[in-house]
Amino acid sequence: MAQLSVNKVVEPNPPLRPPRNIVSTFFKQIDLQLMVLPALALILLFSYVPMYGVMIAFQDYKIGSSFISSPFVGFKHFIYFFNSPDFMLIMKNTIVISLLKFGIGFPAPIILALMLNEVRKAKFKRIVQTITYLPHFMSWVILGGLVGSMLATDNGSINILLEKLNLIKEPVNFLSMPEYFRTILITTNVWKEIGFGSIVYLAAIAGIDPSTYEAASIDGASRLKQIYLITLPSIMPVVAIFMILAIGNLLSAGFEDILILASNPALRDVSDVIDTYVIRVGINNYRYSYATAVGLFKAIISVGLLTMANYVAKRSGNSLW
Repeated sequence: MAQLSVNKVVEPNPPLRPPRNIVSTFFKQIDLQLMVLPALALILLFSYVPMYGVMIAFQDYKIGSSFISSPFVGFKHFIYFFNSPDFMLIMKNTIVISLLKFGIGFPAPIILALMLNEVRKAKFKRIVQTITYLPHFMSWVILGGLVGSMLATDNGSINILLEKLNLIKEPVNFLSMPEYFRTILITTNVWKEIGFGSIVYLAAIAGIDPSTYEAASIDGASRLKQIYLITLPSIMPVVAIFMILAIGNLLSAGFEDILILASNPALRDVSDVIDTYVIRVGINNYRYSYATAVGLFKAIISVGLLTMANYVAKRSGNSLW
């Protein structure tokens, strides 16, 4: 049988697109560019320009002298920090508080979002959302005052409640007792951020196809099984991204919250972390080179943690880069 020969039609190469003129594109999108420029200016001013000052971590910088004229001392300030008698205590407090915030504060918004997603009364849902979102927009000064008044020994609502329940015989000064500080700190942090943090997860849940739940319901899956088999896997990419960012900030145990809630020097052994140590020892004593060295050490560790977390997440298909 004769074979039919098929003539292949060779299409000519598509014409090369001329390179875009960046200047003309910029002016065509001038309205969008003007919206972005202030944010870029702020990032440049507060994030990139100060990087020039990192060099004083390797110098003996004094007020009034320039970066160029300050003597170079190498890793002197880093070695002094590592050999400091406060080093182990500071690192222990930083790691413990960070892990508590991560272990309790990270899943809390996810749990709240899952619970709110199951609420069928729209009015009740809006009320709960408003109440939980509100603390995020308050400064730590206001929240610290509220917590202080609630835990006060004179007419503090917590002490009054515990006395009424016969759990204590006399008021307890919670804010001056080291054994209660971390519980108060973590609870206050969760109270402040749980509502606002749940917004992203609620948005991710809203993007799930409702027919998936209908099919699971027809197959006999309970609401708990639907959460476990449908909701959680669907929002896992969002959870992974926020987990990477949280791990990268693991050494950022807090500054404003600890500074306000741990104003009592008796709490220093359980509250002194890297950020408060930099302010107390470095800035307040005009040791700017030492403070910069401690801050740079924290930044390097944070970048390493972020890179490792992203590498692990990348193997599961969810990563930042």
